[in-house]
Amino acid sequence: MAFVEFDDVSKIYQMGEVKVEAVHGMTFQIEAGEFCVVVGPSGAGKTTVLNMLGGMDSATSGVISLDGERISSYDAKQLTMYRRYDIGFVFQFYNLVQNLTARENVELASQICKDPLDVDAVLDSVGLAHRKDSFPGQLSGGEQQRVAIARALAKNPKLLLCDEPTGALDFNTGKHILMLLQRMCTEYGKTIIMVTHNTDFCAIADRVIHVREGSVAQVDLNSAPASAETLSW
Repeated sequence: MAFVEFDDVSKIYQMGEVKVEAVHGMTFQIEAGEFCVVVGPSGAGKTTVLNMLGGMDSATSGVISLDGERISSYDAKQLTMYRRYDIGFVFQFYNLVQNLTARENVELASQICKDPLDVDAVLDSVGLAHRKDSFPGQLSGGEQQRVAIARALAKNPKLLLCDEPTGALDFNTGKHILMLLQRMCTEYGKTIIMVTHNTDFCAIADRVIHVREGSVAQVDLNSAPASAETLSW
């Protein structure tokens, strides 16, 4: 059994009398320790996939599993525990608590977990040891995203989910964030799933899932992923 599995998953949103099928019959697998890119145009269903996998939304039908656990059958309480202990989130916009320092933002996440990583060690690993006492408003966009990554990583989650993590950043800063995520995958052994519309990012992934119109159009495996340092877009 693969580490992450979607088996014939569909998601239908009811909007008044209108039904919108955001995801239709989606099936794919991701192995532990992989850097996976889910790529496709706007409206293809990428974020819906991420939300269902992260326990923030539920599937209408089909089976979603993580590490042998059938999370698609979890109730509300189980989903809360799942989000707390097993999932780390990194968003396009950093969602930091503005009146807490970088260290306090990371510490906040580590306090709700079973087996958190050391806060100072994680901040050092993302290159922010010298900025740990700064507030978000005193940090650049790239530094704030590094805090967000550190916050997600400090939970020591089974799975790190990233939704357009470079979308609000300039090219050079975005490249450094991708380099950091790639390093988190190789050095910490984390399974990372990143949603993006940018096909150039596919080169750095172990696995690429192409999504179109709510379905998997194609899955590619890279035997030798490129270094994020070599990317240009």
